Amino acid sequence: MAAVQKLKKCAVSQTGKHTASVIFLHGSGDTGQGLRAWVRDVLAQDMAFEHIRVIYPTAPARPYTPMHGALSHVWFDRYKISRDCPEHLESIEEMCSHLGAVVQDEIRAGVPMHRMIIGGFSMGGAMALHLSCRYHQDVAGVFALSSFLNKDSVVYPAVEDAVGRHLPELLQCHGTADELVSHAWGEETSTLLKKAGMATSFHSFPGLNHQLCRPELELLRAWILKKLPSESISIAKS
Repeated sequence: MAAVQKLKKCAVSQTGKHTASVIFLHGSGDTGQGLRAWVRDVLAQDMAFEHIRVIYPTAPARPYTPMHGALSHVWFDRYKISRDCPEHLESIEEMCSHLGAVVQDEIRAGVPMHRMIIGGFSMGGAMALHLSCRYHQDVAGVFALSSFLNKDSVVYPAVEDAVGRHLPELLQCHGTADELVSHAWGEETSTLLKKAGMATSFHSFPGLNHQLCRPELELLRAWILKKLPSESISIAKS
């Protein structure tokens, strides 16, 4: 088995005590730095919190079949961009190991699994679902923006097998005008995950193409704070 690769990453540090973490995965062809800049452009500021560190890892460049084998920063390979084709499990498993090391870095920094959220945009959201639903089910939540799972994804039976144990709650957002990953594909993913036993919420954004928008990121920020409140708020409620 190949050695676990140390992924490049950038982060927006918390302004106070570090008690929670968000791992935010970019879409195909992007980088962690690129996603952070995009979020900052949309919000006119970083997505920053008093107690939550936001980590943006970068996928290593790999030959990408939909680009005829050209190198691209993608989390996994795909036989083609279609809901009906099999998943490229070898590359998915490899990346789950690499991203698992990012999770372990946060644990070593003192953040327990239940104080983490994993999510992403487009392919990053699919990767986040594999990582959280199959390997790190104790995380507080998972989010998928303009994202998808293939029709016969191995994530669905993994969710079914985990019913009765802890599963992270899923937040999905999708634009109705998405021309790359159709709104129907994203909605089907949400429906199949809910049928498998996962708590999901799906939010549509009228007229939005395959991109981020401010209302979506504001919704995400509020959801993150709900799932990962500051320790002082948690103590007050207990």
